[in-house]
Amino acid sequence: MKEKNLNEAEIIDYLHKVMDNKFVSFIMKEMTEVKKLENSFGVYAGVITPDGIRDRMHAKIVGEAIERGAEKFGVEPEVIKGFLKDPYFQKGFAVVIRSIAEYGITKPQRLIAPFMVVWDFTKQCNLKCKHCYANASPYPAPDELTLEEKLEVVGQLDKAGVAAISFSGGEPLINKDFWEVAEYAASKGFYISVATNGTLISEKDAKRLKEVGVRYVEVSLDGPNAEIHDRFRGVEGAFERAMEGIENARDAGLSTGIATTVTHYNLDKIPEMVELGRKLKVDRFIVFNFIPTGKGKDIIREDPSPVERENLMKYLYEEWKKGGLQIFSTSPAYARISITAMDKGTGDKVSPTHFAEIEIPKEFGGAAKALTEFIGGCGAGRIYCSIEHNGDIQPCVFMPIKVGNAIKDGFVNVWKNSDVLNKLRDRDNEKFACHSCAFRYVCGGCRARAYAYYGDVLAPDPGCVLMREEWEKISQNIV
Repeated sequence: MKEKNLNEAEIIDYLHKVMDNKFVSFIMKEMTEVKKLENSFGVYAGVITPDGIRDRMHAKIVGEAIERGAEKFGVEPEVIKGFLKDPYFQKGFAVVIRSIAEYGITKPQRLIAPFMVVWDFTKQCNLKCKHCYANASPYPAPDELTLEEKLEVVGQLDKAGVAAISFSGGEPLINKDFWEVAEYAASKGFYISVATNGTLISEKDAKRLKEVGVRYVEVSLDGPNAEIHDRFRGVEGAFERAMEGIENARDAGLSTGIATTVTHYNLDKIPEMVELGRKLKVDRFIVFNFIPTGKGKDIIREDPSPVERENLMKYLYEEWKKGGLQIFSTSPAYARISITAMDKGTGDKVSPTHFAEIEIPKEFGGAAKALTEFIGGCGAGRIYCSIEHNGDIQPCVFMPIKVGNAIKDGFVNVWKNSDVLNKLRDRDNEKFACHSCAFRYVCGGCRARAYAYYGDVLAPDPGCVLMREEWEKISQNIV
């Protein structure tokens, strides 16, 4: 890194260096489909054989533009090529570049396709969790997509330019189609992750996950011991089997993480869970923001208050700073916590919410805030969305609003034209509860919580400490 104190203007200048008028015109004219841009990145990186002179020319122009922008940071071409050898990075970078060409640089950045789709692959599950947003059951839903339709969904996401698919549920590993669909998706270059309760990950299946192309396995735990976890999960022995699943995944060479949804049931146990994560040598510990939806409506009184949530996030950030374990929260306010700490000189890195694998170090200076604004906090309907077991598209797994169906309406059509999704992308809308907040671009409040409490995606997030008066009003009516 040549520059040690990059500011917002400089990071935007970097993006403009990549996306000058000449290059934008080239992208708009020659790269009308994001797959063409992905291909050019692969040719530039030397991992895709060009199909003629045109492919070579496109790769040369694209490569020169990237190198021209990266020169600002002293990044060598071989480093860039190293990243772009991975199909996942080809996909992700293509979405960014094509989006800037299409919409310009916006806050947060508007995208032609989400980086990630969380796919609630099935409603079938072997546990009975108190907070299940999916209302899962032991049996598959009658309207679940067929294998052919699931493969079609993968094809649509690939064509759209989506970079990552996270298989969730229910319990995805219980589904008969999971292995074939996951392997097919990995063959298309997606970054594949699995959100699971961990009880079905034997040594054999852990190795199989690695073989089919899964990169990351995230196992849900609700407490540091069987007493708490099994009570929450509704099945005796779930904790022991989940622990075995984590160890099997880790030993198979998979990136692993522990996820926990924090309520009053386990709020005081989080320090023990962090230490458990370190003991298990997992890569990541992530705290999910509690959303009172699905079965979670029945335990709405267990929702932490804004002050409790704020103190928890500050604790998590301090633990993250110690190193050795990535520690994050899906609450968009976690980005505010980290940025504020850096501004005060008490923090050394920033977490752009919903992209836990990205850590922006303090060397980026003021540019850290610009990059976090670019990503934009709450990602619902912006940088990710969900697909349900039957193909229905939602802004977020925790936001049960059907905005279309991938099979019936087409994924790209829904992503571009949904009124709900477009509302979620405009942080300056006067009807947006956070539109005057200084942190509206880096946070924006949890839109799923706003919908759960008010039935309005633009309403306040009552869990935000900056809007604690909202909590004081609604908490009186929670029974």
